[in-house]
Amino acid sequence: MAKEQTLEQTFEKLEETIGKLEQEDLSLEESFRLYKEGMKLIKSCNDRIDKVEKEVLKLNENGELNEF
Repeated sequence: MAKEQTLEQTFEKLEETIGKLEQEDLSLEESFRLYKEGMKLIKSCNDRIDKVEKEVLKLNENGELNEF
C-alpha cells in the first residue's frame, strides 16, 4: 500500500508540474495531461488544508469548540 504524500510533497509535485507546463515544446496532449494532473494536485492540497483547518479547534472550559 502506497504511503500518502505530505502536503509539502504535494506542493513540490505541483511546482514540478507547473514547470513542465511552462516548457514551450510541449504537445497539446501532454499539456492537457499535465493540466489535469495539476488540477488533481490542487484539489488534494485544498482538501488537506480544509481538513487541518477543521482540526484546529479547541475545547473551552464549557466543552464547546472554539477556533484555535
